[in-house]
Amino acid sequence: MSGCAEPGGAACSPACLCVLCGLPGAGKSSLARDLPAMLGRRGWGCLVLGYDDLIPEEAFERRGEDAGVPADTQSSWRSYRQGVLRCLDRFLQSPSCAAAECGAPGGPETWDRFVRCLRESPGAPLIIILDDNFYYPSMRYEVYQLARKYSLGFCVLYLQCAMSTCLSRNRRRSRPLPDRVIEDMALRIEPPDPRKNPWEQSSLALCSTDGLSQQDGQKVMELIAAALDKPLSPVQDLSEEKDTARRICASSVLHQVDQACRRLVSQAMQDARDRDASPSGMRALAAELGQLKGRLLEDLRRRALQDGPAGLGDGVEAAVSRAVALFDRDKTDLMRRFCTVTPP
Repeated sequence: MSGCAEPGGAACSPACLCVLCGLPGAGKSSLARDLPAMLGRRGWGCLVLGYDDLIPEEAFERRGEDAGVPADTQSSWRSYRQGVLRCLDRFLQSPSCAAAECGAPGGPETWDRFVRCLRESPGAPLIIILDDNFYYPSMRYEVYQLARKYSLGFCVLYLQCAMSTCLSRNRRRSRPLPDRVIEDMALRIEPPDPRKNPWEQSSLALCSTDGLSQQDGQKVMELIAAALDKPLSPVQDLSEEKDTARRICASSVLHQVDQACRRLVSQAMQDARDRDASPSGMRALAAELGQLKGRLLEDLRRRALQDGPAGLGDGVEAAVSRAVALFDRDKTDLMRRFCTVTPP
């Protein structure tokens, strides 16, 4: 692969990391099943890393809801995702690496296919498809960093799909997710935004509500071909990499916390209305809740920009869960005081 070599110096094939992004039921896995044939017609190899196949189902445990944030933030899902990327990193560095040596999640079958792709088509481009939801920019940025490390192509395919269609497709699966999981993810997902994240310039959004057309398939091929033609350059200045990671981390955390806190504020205001609070009391409560949310977001912004991911502990998901739980606690204290001083 471009910029990658075996320890013995053998050259590697050009390659591209292609991220599939979208809600469950949007059609990502269907596209992933079609891509090998589409790419094969161009003489390109294809390896699909389906996270649902690589990561055991029990890793994604829903242990109730915490202040509107799905409990999968507390599961081992994130550690498994990191394991997939670590193993991919090892293979990109040394394609002959045995799956057992890499601690490959999901068993050796997928990773053995990786090695066969390289051996059966020496010198031919290899497109590596990563099939997961990738709903946070920080998740996609981890793949971008890997592509840049080995001078590979990088692109993102975002499948936009109506919520009702996603829910309907999901219900027809042999192991459907609860509707609430998809509805929560729809509130949290941050689609690729090249204006906000220049590293997502090679991205394509497709409407998959009615399936993908032949023209859509042609656009996908053009995107991947362009990414192959423009492999990323390894980072030279680590400070630039750290600054970018800080900004992405801060943006993801602030967006998710803001959305969750807005929902909690709406619930609190509805509770106050149900108690027949006076207009002046409602205004005072709204002002205090706004100040409470503002202080929380400012503190998060400062810590994320100053320390990056390290300042947030276990990553975006855990940081969001902790921040929202803190806001919910303070909101509950505020509501208790409000109910004490506000006559029924």
